[in-house]
Amino acid sequence: MNRTAVLPAITIALLGALTACRMSGTVSGTVPALPEAWRNASGFPTAAPDKDLSRWWVRFDDPVMKRVIGIALQSSPDIAAAAARVREARALRKAQASILFPTVDASAGRNQSVTRIDAAPDRSGTTYSAGLSASWDADLFGANRQSVAAATAAARSAQEDFYSAQASLAAETALAYVDLRTTERRLEVVRESLATRTETTQLVKWRAQAGEVDTLELRQSESSLETARATISVLEQSAAQIRNRLAVLAGQAPGSLNSLLSIKSPKVPVPERRLAVGIPADTIRQRPDVRSAGHRWVAAVARTRSAQAEQLPSLRLSGSLGIDTLAASKIFNPQSASASFITGLTAPIFNAGRLRAGVEASDAAQEQALQAYARSVLTALSEVEDALIACRRTEERIGILESAAVSARDADALARLRYRTKEADFDTVLDTQRTLLAIEESLVGVRADRASAHIQLYKALGGGWSGQ
Repeated sequence: MNRTAVLPAITIALLGALTACRMSGTVSGTVPALPEAWRNASGFPTAAPDKDLSRWWVRFDDPVMKRVIGIALQSSPDIAAAAARVREARALRKAQASILFPTVDASAGRNQSVTRIDAAPDRSGTTYSAGLSASWDADLFGANRQSVAAATAAARSAQEDFYSAQASLAAETALAYVDLRTTERRLEVVRESLATRTETTQLVKWRAQAGEVDTLELRQSESSLETARATISVLEQSAAQIRNRLAVLAGQAPGSLNSLLSIKSPKVPVPERRLAVGIPADTIRQRPDVRSAGHRWVAAVARTRSAQAEQLPSLRLSGSLGIDTLAASKIFNPQSASASFITGLTAPIFNAGRLRAGVEASDAAQEQALQAYARSVLTALSEVEDALIACRRTEERIGILESAAVSARDADALARLRYRTKEADFDTVLDTQRTLLAIEESLVGVRADRASAHIQLYKALGGGWSGQ
């Protein structure tokens, strides 16, 4: 029997015996169970599963914040780097997918030889050759297909990381913007207090000149006034640094956004009062960081299966076509041609445990990816609950402090009036001024906390990216 006919017959027989074999291993592991509802969402309306949270900052009705976040999403180096990682992952996926197809190579050559026999003249000859060769890995047990699946999952994970970078940048920029407006509002509060203290100090000076009060009251008044002035310097420094931070977040040079950020009467952004939240399962599905962790787990499972398949036999088909001619013009009418077809079946027998160790390593990496996914789910649940608590509690504190501020303003005005009529001492005036300033600064801070809590809630719900 011809040997070339025997090889395909043996190959077919071996394939028939091997098709009964299957790669072992299944996707295993546990993911935290999702609650049916949020524990702290009482009073919050429920959003539809497809509620668009991609531009949540518009709901604050602050055109400047909207503009700054838009610039950041377009110009931030972090977003550009994340987009480059997506392109890289997609290119690697294409490169990995190429192993599923045959490879074809072409070759061409020119050979010149010189022969000398004793005293006879030299004889020379030139031959030309051309050829094609092709090979293909049949991927019997899916090792290559699983590698492609892993690369596909990695590309999807990179895309979700891009969305997550958008969400994080939008939230970080919004929080910095809230910090800026909070600092500027505190500056206004302190300046108002400075004006009141300046008026009080002038009154004390007049009374000291008239001999109605001693030097102690004058020095106390001056000390209170200078303290307020020092606070203004600190707040102005902080505001300038936050403006620079916002510029960097937006991918701009420090100071580039100063004209955009300049507002005569700044206010802390006020969030939408009736923010709708979804059910936990919807939240988990729309958070890009959780989806990214899920894709990384899928990629790890595919790599484990690919490593398992590497332990099984592989089939490689290859063939070639060659042409030889004495003249380049006759390359398509050659004097000789040759063709070959080779079928090769190989199976690992001894490799000192390398393949088994590779499977164990891949299995461990798969377990790590699963636990990372589980942790991302728990983190998502915790972040939403924490943000809901913060939204509720800050709203309560605002109501309390607003009432306290009204009483403190009345007390301050009454104390200054009584001091002018000599019905109250200066210590009472100082106490009421300090109390009023402290309460008004606390009120500004809590309003900032409320805005920040809603920003964190929007981010925790999966908002801030534009991939929908």
